[in-house]
Amino acid sequence: MQTAHASRQTGGMTRDHPGPVSPGDIYEDCAFHPVLCTDTCDDEVRGISLIDATSPRSCSLTHCGVIKLTIAEVLEARADFPAYQARREQEIDTETPAAGPAGRDRLAR
Repeated sequence: MQTAHASRQTGGMTRDHPGPVSPGDIYEDCAFHPVLCTDTCDDEVRGISLIDATSPRSCSLTHCGVIKLTIAEVLEARADFPAYQARREQEIDTETPAAGPAGRDRLAR
């Protein structure tokens, strides 16, 4: 299922770009960090944050709501990460109201 999220910069929607996450891809982890994928194993994806270089950052592909990102989306997040993170939290809450705050498993970390 493809998910869409409003983007302030483009006025459009941030979309999950379907397909498997592989090393070299950029994905959004459950803390909303854009992450460069360095390894995958079964249900887990691991990488390095493109916000603060923390690693390893690991997420479950089935439980964390990982989405693939474009370079433009990474640049938007890096321009003002607190604002990007707040916007993404609001979008997830709007998408999944039954799941409560932060929708996915995102803020449990």
